[in-house]
This record gives sequence, C-alpha cells and structure tokens, in this order.
Amino acid sequence: MKQLLIIGHTFPEPSTTAAGSRMMQLVELFQEENYQITFASTAAFSEKTENLHAQNISVKNIRLNDASFDEFIKELNPEIVIFDRYITEEQFGWRVSENCPNALKILDTEDLHFLRKAREEAVKNNKPISEANLFSETAKRELASILRCDLSLIISEYEIELLQNTFKISSEILYYLPFLVETISENTPSFEQRQNFFTIGNLLHAPNVDSVLQLKQIWPEIKSQLPEAELHIYGAYAPQQILQLNNKKEGFIIKGWAEDVETVMKNYRVQLAPLRFGAGLKGKLLDGMQFGLPSVTTEVGAEGMNGELQIGGSVTTSKEDFINASVKLYSEEKLWNQAQLNGFEIIKQRFQKSLFSEDFKRHIRTLSLKLEKHRQENFIGQIFQHHTLQSTKYLSKWIAEKNSSK
Repeated sequence: MKQLLIIGHTFPEPSTTAAGSRMMQLVELFQEENYQITFASTAAFSEKTENLHAQNISVKNIRLNDASFDEFIKELNPEIVIFDRYITEEQFGWRVSENCPNALKILDTEDLHFLRKAREEAVKNNKPISEANLFSETAKRELASILRCDLSLIISEYEIELLQNTFKISSEILYYLPFLVETISENTPSFEQRQNFFTIGNLLHAPNVDSVLQLKQIWPEIKSQLPEAELHIYGAYAPQQILQLNNKKEGFIIKGWAEDVETVMKNYRVQLAPLRFGAGLKGKLLDGMQFGLPSVTTEVGAEGMNGELQIGGSVTTSKEDFINASVKLYSEEKLWNQAQLNGFEIIKQRFQKSLFSEDFKRHIRTLSLKLEKHRQENFIGQIFQHHTLQSTKYLSKWIAEKNSSK
C-alpha cells in the first residue's frame, strides 16, 4: 500500500480549529486514494486531539534535532510527505530529502503566516493593513519553504494572487485547495426560531482574541438598540483576559468550547466576526454559511470567501458600520433570509468538495509520475534546497550532538 507521512506542528484538533478540520479533509482525500497514512508530530496529545487510530491512521511521536527520525522515515519510505506549515518543513524537510529523496514533498500552508503576522504588526502600530510590511524575515522563511517543496497548497485565492504577483512564485508549484464541504443543510431553523448573537474562535489564536476585545467595545452600542439580545462567545483555550469579560448583566457571555458547532450555530440569528487581521479563509464564516447563520464581518474576515457572489451577511469597514449592519441583519427578516440564501449559494459554487477532489487527486498522481521533470523546472527551489538547508542541517546536527553529550 502507498505510504503518506504527515508531519504536524501539532496533532489535529478539528473541534477547536479550522486548521484541524482542514487537515482531516486532506487525510480523507488521500484515504480515498488508498494511502496508508502516518501522522507524526513533536507535540503531545490533548483531550481534544482527533482519535486518529479510530480512522486507521498510524501515529508517531518524533523528536526535534534527533537522528531517530532518519531511521523512522527510511523504514516507512513514504511516497508523499506533507508538512502542515513552513516551520515543520524547516525542521524536518532536509531529513526527508536526505533519506527519501524521491518522496513528493507537499506544504499545506493553512494560511500565509507572514501575511497574518504583518497585518497584526500593522494593527498594533495603528496602521491600515494595506500598509503592512510583507517583506519580513518570516516572509523570507515561508517563501523559501514554498520554493523547496514540490507543491504548496494555498487555501485562499487572494493568497495565490499575492504569491504569484507580488513574489513571482511560479503557479506550477502552487495549488488552490480551499476548505471542502460535502453536504449543505438548507433545512435549518428560521429567523423567528433563532435568537441572540454568536461568535467563535480558538482563543489561543491572536486574531480571535483581538476580535473578542473589539466586540467588548462594540457590544454596548448594539445592546442599547436591541436590549433583549445577548452575545455568546465560544472558543477553546480562553485566556484569563477573555474569561474576565464575562458579564451576564451586559449580555456578554463567555460560553467556552463548543463541542458540536453545527448544533450550536443553528440556535443563533447572527454571527459577529470583527476581525482586524488574519489570513487564509475563516472557518467560522464558512461554517456559518453551511449552517444557515448569516455573519457580519470585515474585509479581512471575508477575504477569499465569496468571489463574485454576494456575501452571506455584511462586510463592514468601520465600527459604526459594523454596529449598524449587525442591528439591521438581526432585525430585518427579509434581509436575513437573503443573506442565508447567499451563504448557501457560496458553498454550492465555491466550496463543495466535488468541485475540487477529483482534480486534486489527479494532479497529485500526475505530479508523482513526473517528479524529476517538475523539480528541474523549479530549479530555483533546488538551489534553495541545497544552500538554505545545509545551514539548517548542520545546526540541527550540532544540537543533536550537544544533546547526546549531556
């Protein structure tokens, strides 16, 4: 049976992060192609880690800067290796190339980390994100990783265009693969059956923490116009600065982790997502559209979502605009119904699994067959492979030797 090795920064947690859901979608695609999958990580398991064994996926704990990985990967001898972000490629990519040179190396970027960090820095410095400095050290590292890999999976059309137009990355080593939705449940509770506002996000993730802090400022204005409404905040791993915002009297309620997002989302009328920075696609907005929950968000939140279609809710550019749109969408049934229909249409036309799965599998098969030619055409990537990773390799070997002598 064909072997696929996935090297993850953490083990996937699809119930807490969109990245975890994305990883399990990739796993499913390769299982449909009859790959035996091994998931390896340096991280520990958590109580929310996906039960990979139950899905016939082997699990391996690996160590940084340790030659034991070399023996492990030689024995496994995978046809394909997937890195779940550029950091894992930096850590293990040279070992993969050295021990399994014929393995197809795929980088799943999840989102462009350098883009997210640049925007966060701009917001901290009270600059518009259009002025974010993209030409950072993180960008150099992430782009080098993209060039070293045979293929990079990009989740957002905006990010594909950024890589091609601003950084001149060849389209031959990029592949657009967004979140994938298998089924759409249009038989959802009606406007009248739903109440209250909703927001969700993993609260270890800086954009989500900032979004909740923004809502704390915005919420009193919405509450004054809709005194019966409450805002319920969901998300795993909430820090103390978020937990202490809980205020029943104000209707600003911290709910914690949502075990079943679909069931929870179908209770609410409007999702609020005032994201000031971030990158990639926002899983919360996709889930909202899938489960009939219109959203009010920002240009960053909506980026890459709707293409030429009408968004499933409202996209705002200021706090005042956000407040007005939230009250309007919550109050006007006709507007709400149209927003819900818009969301269903976006899912159907832009994110249905059937639109992408067969082409992706075909692309991987073709790439595997012509890998040598593909690498010759991406010769700049081979230069990066040779030079950049020599320094990484010998630093790692030095650390390993230092550790063994303790």
